[in-house]
Amino acid sequence: MKAVVTGGGGFLGGAVVRLLRQRGDSVRSFTRSAYPWLDELGVEQSLGDLSNPEAVERAVEGCDVVFHVAAKAGVWGRYSDYFDTNVTGTLNVVAACKKLGVRRLVYTSTPSVVHEGKDNEGANESLPYSKHFYTYYSETKAKAEKAVLAANGPDLATVSLRPHLIFGPGDPHLIPRIIASARAGKLKRIGSRPVKVDVTYIDNAAQSQLDAADRLDIGSPLAGKAYFISNNEPVELWPFIDRVLAEAGAPPVTKRISAWKAKLAGRVLEWLYWGLRLPGEPPMTRFVASQMSTSHWYDISAARRDLGYEPRVSVEEGLKRLGERLQAG
Repeated sequence: MKAVVTGGGGFLGGAVVRLLRQRGDSVRSFTRSAYPWLDELGVEQSLGDLSNPEAVERAVEGCDVVFHVAAKAGVWGRYSDYFDTNVTGTLNVVAACKKLGVRRLVYTSTPSVVHEGKDNEGANESLPYSKHFYTYYSETKAKAEKAVLAANGPDLATVSLRPHLIFGPGDPHLIPRIIASARAGKLKRIGSRPVKVDVTYIDNAAQSQLDAADRLDIGSPLAGKAYFISNNEPVELWPFIDRVLAEAGAPPVTKRISAWKAKLAGRVLEWLYWGLRLPGEPPMTRFVASQMSTSHWYDISAARRDLGYEPRVSVEEGLKRLGERLQAG
């Protein structure tokens, strides 16, 4: 098939591109800047910004399926930046698909669209969207997911995937931040009770995208639905973080702060950073405090049933591969 991957130069987008090329699919990547390694894979590169509808149409034209992976992630920043990329950009992708006759759209969402700072243990897709969001990222991703699923119809089949805490070699966001904070002595355990969270190895997250695309069609069981994606092996959060730090040769986390103090600190720091227009990102936010002090793992039986998704790389194997990369520098 002829596929376009938005964010094809990124962590997840790049993994999707590699899997598509490995099985012989024709791939076009849509990014703001060019990546030489995509040329080496024989990937066509289309450059532009998601907020530009003409650029999106150029990228989508002639394709059979769109993997919309690109997004503005993070816990801090201006609402307009998140909205322009995550909402306007997604609406442009949907409009381009409908205008140019693309029949399949696989959208990458996040479990944070349903997380309200409380434990979610074994929850499924019946969870309602959050009413209160701690980050603009979660809020705009929820709006975008709703738009994608609402666009499902007789001419365009859509599906939304919610991979949880993607990790693995090449991660430019989560793992490097944790390691840097630990080495600087700034990382603290939040809360005193053990909490479990889902994680998803990068290859599994990418495979779920292909699984969805292969089964997606007008009127298929997964069309118009959202699915949680994970390794189906909830891990205890802080032992998992300590294992990652050990693989990187960084010290374990020994400092601790109570959950309520962390949330209070997050609220105060957010207010100070906004009110005083301080540069950078607050050292603590309410979102980080709630994510690190609650359990959030999900039932993926729907994805296994409708997508045929099965995690192929275990958490242990994923950690070994990550460790090899970290130790190699």
